[in-house]
Amino acid sequence: MIAEPERPWDEPGAVAVAPGVHRIPLPLHDESLHAVNVYVLEGEDGLTLIDSGEAGTASASALAAALRQLGHGLEDVRDVLVTHVHRDHYTLAVALRQEFGTAVHLGRSEEASLRLSADATRHSLATQFAMIAECGAADLAVEIARDDEPLPASAWEDPDVWLDEGQLKVGARLLDAIATPGHTRGHLVFRDEAGGLLFAGDHVLPHITPSVGLEPASVSLPLRDYIHSLRLVRALPDTQLLPAHGQVSPSVHDRVDDLLRHHEARLEAIARLVHGEHSTAHDVATRLTWTRRKSNLDQLSRFNRMLATLETKAHLDVLAAQGLLHTQLDHDRVRLYWTEP
Repeated sequence: MIAEPERPWDEPGAVAVAPGVHRIPLPLHDESLHAVNVYVLEGEDGLTLIDSGEAGTASASALAAALRQLGHGLEDVRDVLVTHVHRDHYTLAVALRQEFGTAVHLGRSEEASLRLSADATRHSLATQFAMIAECGAADLAVEIARDDEPLPASAWEDPDVWLDEGQLKVGARLLDAIATPGHTRGHLVFRDEAGGLLFAGDHVLPHITPSVGLEPASVSLPLRDYIHSLRLVRALPDTQLLPAHGQVSPSVHDRVDDLLRHHEARLEAIARLVHGEHSTAHDVATRLTWTRRKSNLDQLSRFNRMLATLETKAHLDVLAAQGLLHTQLDHDRVRLYWTEP
């Protein structure tokens, strides 16, 4: 492992993280995430990126400047392997293809969400707005809709290659594409067994807990899928963690263990909070604390209040699927959860 220099992880520029691999943080429109990491894999036939950043002048300029540090330009990017179809991972790849002919690769199970993202008649968060109304917080959806900055449909063009699980040759490097649904239904991680690297996308993040099911084409139990995917990655030999947000760290296993413990504790806490009561997901979310700062729900931004409420719903739905809670929709189409007193 190449030790990263002591500096903020989101500071612009290219940082060597392994032989032939550099991490480049790119700016985001959502400043709460600080940046997104793009990984550059150097090969004799050009560059391959893992994830791309989001479309826009700031991200493209930052990527071009960092590549110049390495003696390359945007035109040298031959392929982009995208972990999932969120805007900060996918849309700059499409822009690079439109200008330079770069080939874009995306997991096949992201196709349904990509189709909905490209529908100009549909709000990008329409699915989440319906879900948040079911959680008992319909007013929050109205507030978020006023702040939305939609991308044009051209940002959501199809990839050149729909990826399935299996081995990919990237220059002299072999990567295993592994399905890790949960954050999104089609999320992939790319594992370099020989190099001891896991390009983890948003599946395993070093400082925050990834959201689950934040996608247009939702699934019924994204948290169940996510926990299964964490265990799948944990069962593999340990590697370095190369995340989409945050610094590279030496052990995937250590962070996966943290995340599994977090969700186990959260499930136990939420089960206690609804004992004997009829509660909505929003009710329960207001009784929990959030982030490492132990903030109350009303201290979060509007968008993060929505994510927190939907995460609470995901935990409640798992508990209901396990038979530990009762659930039903009331006459206003708001979902209630309870246990027998």
